Amino acid sequence: MKQNEQIVAISFFRFEGVFQKLWAFSQMGFARKKLKKIKQISFFKLFGSGIGEGFTPYPNTSVYAILSVWNNLGEAENNIEERKIYENYRTHSIENWTVFLSPISSKGYWDKTNPFKPNKNEFKKKDHMLAALTRATIKPKIMLKFWSKVPAISKVIGNDKNVLFKMGLGEIPWFHQVTFSIWPNAKTMADFARKDGPHAKAIKSVREGNWFSEELYARFEVIKAIGKWCGKSVI
Repeated sequence: MKQNEQIVAISFFRFEGVFQKLWAFSQMGFARKKLKKIKQISFFKLFGSGIGEGFTPYPNTSVYAILSVWNNLGEAENNIEERKIYENYRTHSIENWTVFLSPISSKGYWDKTNPFKPNKNEFKKKDHMLAALTRATIKPKIMLKFWSKVPAISKVIGNDKNVLFKMGLGEIPWFHQVTFSIWPNAKTMADFARKDGPHAKAIKSVREGNWFSEELYARFEVIKAIGKWCGKSVI
């Protein structure tokens, strides 16, 4: 990849014990100011997580994440390694894992902007791992209807033997939701998206009912990862 290509990093942290979990929860507010001071970050988001494979209404108080957007890979790696805010997260957590991504495509908006800039070179590497990120703001009036669809969708994702990693994240519980997943290649990702089942039916309902006030769908090439998750290297 070129040195000036945008890099998106997602850092996951797992916490254990009441005091460490309370610290992590507090950072949803306090860490925002510290991240804003890092000039190289063009966009960032702090997340809690859910118990499930995709969008989920049930919080997981052990896992939190930071999404950050950088000008290039070196800048991303250096800041995540050296900045005090990331060091604090690593110190308080029992394990952490960061995946570095290169945007391939991005459609929609996130807080009235599209933060991801796809690479100008068309992605042609069929066997490279890909990641998918879906972000949505759910309209309050259809919240109950939306969450009634979620268990079936999560079960389908969880049972798919091809998915290498999946996590449901949230900016604001129940309303601002994100799903993140990693797939072996473009074919396995496309096969799941086209599969006739709860996922396809939910997408149809979203389109027909206009359930989201804002949404974004992005795909990435997985460049590298550091750290471990669940005691092992994920990819």
